Amino acid sequence: MKNIKIILVGFLLFIFSAASFAQGKALFEAEGFTELFNGKDLTGWKTPDGDNGHWSVIDGVIDYDARSEASGDKNLWSEKEYKDFKLHVEWRFKGYGDHLFPLPTILPSGEYLRDENGQIVEPLGPNSDSGILLKGVGQANLWCWSVGSGELWSVRNDQSLPAEVRAAAVPKENADQPVGQWNAFDITIVGDRITTVHNGITVIDNALYPGLDKTGPIGFQHHGGINPKTGKLQGASSLVQFRNIWIKEL
Repeated sequence: MKNIKIILVGFLLFIFSAASFAQGKALFEAEGFTELFNGKDLTGWKTPDGDNGHWSVIDGVIDYDARSEASGDKNLWSEKEYKDFKLHVEWRFKGYGDHLFPLPTILPSGEYLRDENGQIVEPLGPNSDSGILLKGVGQANLWCWSVGSGELWSVRNDQSLPAEVRAAAVPKENADQPVGQWNAFDITIVGDRITTVHNGITVIDNALYPGLDKTGPIGFQHHGGINPKTGKLQGASSLVQFRNIWIKEL
C-alpha cells in the first residue's frame, strides 16, 4: 500500500502546477518525507569549491549547465548523510552537447549488443548524461541511451559479479520522457538493495548493489563539460535540472 501511495504522489507531482504542487507537498509530508530542496536556493547542499555559480537555482529548480569551474569534484552533494531511505526526485535534460555520442545497446543480460565480428554496435546519437549519486558510492544513471535511465553502471560492468546480479542492474524497460520533459524517480534503498520506480514503472527491482550498505550523502552528477579544443560542451554533458526532492529515512 505504501508503494502505491508513493507512486501516486509521483504522478501528482509529475503534472506540475501550483495546485498539484501544493497537494503533492501535503501528501509527501503526510507520508513522513522531508523536503531536500526548498525551491529557492541551495540551502542543505554542498556546492563544489570554485564552481562559480554553474550549479544554481533558476525558476524554482536546481539547474546545471555542465560548466563547473571547480578543480576537483564537480558534483552537487547533500550536506546530510543517509543510510536506508526512500527518495523522490524529478529531473529532466534541457538539451545536448555539441556533437553526437556513441550509444551502445545494453541487453537484458547487461552485455552489449555486438555485430557478427564481436564488435560493440555503437550508433551515434545526441546524448546528455548525469546521475543520482547514492550514499557517496552508488549511482543510478540518467542518460539518453536506449536502455533508459536508472541503470546501475558500476554493478552492470563489474565482471566479477554473478550474471544475475549484473542483469538486475539493467532497467526492465525504458521509461524516460523525451528530452525537455520531466521524469520522476522513486528510489528505495535498504542496506545494499535498491529499487527504482521511474515514472510509475519499476525499472530496477530489489537489485543488489555491493558496497551500498553504508551511510553517505545524496548527490547529482556532473558529466562531460567543455571540450578544450572546441570551447564547446562535449557530448554526454550534464545539461540537467532537478526539482521536488523528498526523502524519508527508514
